Amino acid sequence: MELTEALRSTGAIREFTDEPVPDDVLARVLDTARFAPSGGNAQSWRVVVVKDPHIRASLRDLYLRGWYDYLAMTRAGLRPWAPVNDRDAERRAVADGAADIAAAAAAAPGFAEHLDRAPVLLALYADLAALAAVDRDGARYPFVGGASIYPFAWSILLAAREHDLGGVITTMAVRDEPAVNALLGATGSLALAAVIALGHPVARPRRLRRAEVANFATIDTIGGAPLTAGDAED
Repeated sequence: MELTEALRSTGAIREFTDEPVPDDVLARVLDTARFAPSGGNAQSWRVVVVKDPHIRASLRDLYLRGWYDYLAMTRAGLRPWAPVNDRDAERRAVADGAADIAAAAAAAPGFAEHLDRAPVLLALYADLAALAAVDRDGARYPFVGGASIYPFAWSILLAAREHDLGGVITTMAVRDEPAVNALLGATGSLALAAVIALGHPVARPRRLRRAEVANFATIDTIGGAPLTAGDAED
């Protein structure tokens, strides 16, 4: 697949067929993804391929705790866990809505409730001892360390396309990271960064929609003139 097409059409896939993904195919996906960039070429990622049905079910249950909180905050008009949110407003939203949402989801389960059925589940860890997190001691919310781990996660999704696979990067299980770590045996400086689901898509989006370049790129300052995309495709 041509690079531009891959970049413009690799969306989040949450519905998979029952077709399994052989270990040798998954190994080839990871073999390609490992060339993702990382600070100092530290390659600070670790991947746990979760196969055991009981571990998968437990991971799903831990995922659901955060997912229902997310939906409750969204229903209350909040961007869930945005660093600038009012924490009391978040707590009220969860207290008022999470239980009802969980009950409704049980009647009409979706991706989250069926997470354990994904053909491939990957728990992605970052080794904090290998991250050059230059914003570690700053006054604002730190996120720079992610530059050494999430390009690898994205490369997994891109590499999967070559094998007719799709998937999604999820972070909800991080809300219960200590329990996930105990479940998967992660200790020391390992930090959970994501859980990635992969499989053969039921359907693949052919054309993604995103804001145009002029909506987010300006010249010289934040308030500068928009950078125009010229004749680039929408």
